[in-house]
Amino acid sequence: MRFFIKTTVIALLAGLLTGCCRPCRIYQRSQRPLAGTSWQLIQIYGQNFHPDSGRFTLRFDQQQGRVSGMAACNSISGEYSTTEKRGLKIERLASTQKLCLRDGDKEALLIKALENATHYEMDGPMLMILSHGELLALFQSLPGEETSR
Repeated sequence: MRFFIKTTVIALLAGLLTGCCRPCRIYQRSQRPLAGTSWQLIQIYGQNFHPDSGRFTLRFDQQQGRVSGMAACNSISGEYSTTEKRGLKIERLASTQKLCLRDGDKEALLIKALENATHYEMDGPMLMILSHGELLALFQSLPGEETSR
């Protein structure tokens, strides 16, 4: 009888705690899919970065396996593939060839980070591009840009 009561109490408490976890619900709502979300660069190789609106953005297209975006002043595009374990490979990355007078060094770092990506991690609205466990670039999802899953 005591075992039954203890088991019932533990089950009820566990259900109560998981059902009332407001931060858990907020986290689930803020989680964005890799594809179909527009991402804004906020950190590159450990340096915080606050670009102008519309610059240093990425978007992954799942159906076509393409990644595209805008860097400092050049459009970038390429092909990407992912694995079930969040492996990420970006290939055939190309960009227009305008001379960027502002943030051109950051543009070169972004392209380098994308070319060296081996995997990605996500934490709520954040996308981390990594190479063998080392954080290369950190992106934040742009509000209202997500398409249906």
